[in-house]
Amino acid sequence: MEHNDLANEIRNKVDIVDVIGERIPLVKKGRNFFGVCPFHDDTNPSMSVSREKQIFRCFSCGTSGNVFTFLMNYEHKEFKEVLQELGSQVGISVSNIKVPKRASKYDNLYNAYQLTCKYFQNNLVSPYGKAARIYLDERGLKDDIIKEFEIGLSLPQRNDLTLLLQSKNYDLSQLNDIGLSAGSNDSYSDRIMFPLYDPYGKIVGFSGRIYKESNQSKYVNTKDTVLFKKGDCLYHYHKAVDEARVSKSIIIMEGFMDVIRAYSIGVKNTVALMGTAFTDSQSRLIKRLSKNIILCLDGDPPGRHAALKIGEKLLEDGIEAKVITIPNNDDPDSYIIKMGKEKFLSLIDTAIPFGDYKISALKENVNFKSDEDLALYIQNVIQEVVKINDEIRAEIILKKLAKDYNIGYNTLEKRFRQLQQNQQEKISPIKIEDKLPKKPRKSKYIIAIEQVIYYMLNHEEVIEKVEEEKMIFPSNEARILTNEIIYFYRNHRYIDIASFYTYLQDKPDLLQYLNEIVSSNYKEDWNEDDLYAYFKVIEDYRLSQEIKRLEKLMKEESDCLEQAKIAEQIRKLRLGEKKTWLEKLKH
Repeated sequence: MEHNDLANEIRNKVDIVDVIGERIPLVKKGRNFFGVCPFHDDTNPSMSVSREKQIFRCFSCGTSGNVFTFLMNYEHKEFKEVLQELGSQVGISVSNIKVPKRASKYDNLYNAYQLTCKYFQNNLVSPYGKAARIYLDERGLKDDIIKEFEIGLSLPQRNDLTLLLQSKNYDLSQLNDIGLSAGSNDSYSDRIMFPLYDPYGKIVGFSGRIYKESNQSKYVNTKDTVLFKKGDCLYHYHKAVDEARVSKSIIIMEGFMDVIRAYSIGVKNTVALMGTAFTDSQSRLIKRLSKNIILCLDGDPPGRHAALKIGEKLLEDGIEAKVITIPNNDDPDSYIIKMGKEKFLSLIDTAIPFGDYKISALKENVNFKSDEDLALYIQNVIQEVVKINDEIRAEIILKKLAKDYNIGYNTLEKRFRQLQQNQQEKISPIKIEDKLPKKPRKSKYIIAIEQVIYYMLNHEEVIEKVEEEKMIFPSNEARILTNEIIYFYRNHRYIDIASFYTYLQDKPDLLQYLNEIVSSNYKEDWNEDDLYAYFKVIEDYRLSQEIKRLEKLMKEESDCLEQAKIAEQIRKLRLGEKKTWLEKLKH
């Protein structure tokens, strides 16, 4: 059985609404289900999921597809991985199916990083790696953890890696560009090496940590390259995807060792920051994993400050995270070592909402004996309560505030309502169109072509009409896509969009064009009059383009006889042979 047939057998046994609904809240409206699109900064539910057609589409960013394409985009997985995951759910094995991997223009660079990772791992188990292995053992990192996180070692003041990669036909300038070499030497010297991955699980860089007494920086990361942008990555993200879905939460930590330590005690739904401020890109990645976000940063002042900054950023993005406060200025790594698994799990279970955490943080440096300081503190607390999207919690906090500081509850509530009203007046509706690049207006010819293709994807009769009338589509991509639709229909004797998406899985350019058509608001129901009218627009455009081509050719032609021949061709085109459907259209 071909992989397309097997894929469609699997797809027919799962429901796209159920699969997407496990990851994103969906609300039924009419025949379809709607949810907030995870593929752009969506503020209103702009993604539609059709149980009838088994496809999804976002009318704002244009992303669309079937259950496979959704999971590939949402979970950053290859087609075969998604096929295996869904196949196991419905009892269908895909182990013997060979699915071609999508080629990337950066495959050669990914291979360089992969080879480098193996090189570092070999160094760690070599005789020279003894001191590093002792250090890791003293840090409680056993062989299974070292293997899981592919930890390695760079050699001191050498160019062995550079020479190795050059022997594999990598240019020195290329190695410098991607941060593996510095001049003619290796970029990293005598450091424990942690590979860094993109959200898809491909190695795109490294972080090297000192393990001996040194006045050098504790960590050195790969510089930003064509593949690696610190602000676009989160450590352990690619492994946390599945764990976050199982646990229905994701924990944000500060350092690699925090994540590795938590993993060693079975807490695997964790990611770490990359030593940068929390970025919009990282926020989008986190929101894809779960809406239940827990901040578990260092317990020292910088860590608490970072928790406030990240919590505020997530709150702006519509999510109130929870916060763990690590006691005694510890970081998660050292806390787990000192206190053990159960104590750490208890901290997770008792994480508090960000609003409560911030209100507690507001007490710092307040002189409660000063009426002025107290009044300012209460004002700041009420401003934070206004941000809490929970009336019951808001009332509890205000009543506690009234009791603790002997202030009338009505006074606090009145101020709360005033601030709430002011906030609502300031907030203006966010238009999705303002956040997304505006699409150019389509010509009537483009609309006619795409409407006919959309008809073909939904109605077998239209495919037969297109073949019967020998329709010629002037644009190359439209010709190729319609030929693929006709080929699919001839071979399967049916057409549906969800199956056709699977068929085009290894044709990314056509998939993109298909997405554009499916995500546009084209009519689904058809009749002959409308179809022939679209045919006429397409035919008129094709003839006009051909006439323009011939007129240009005639201007460039110096031979009078050849000019006359071209002129006769133009005359015949302008007269045109009337097709049967054009005659029908007249009447």
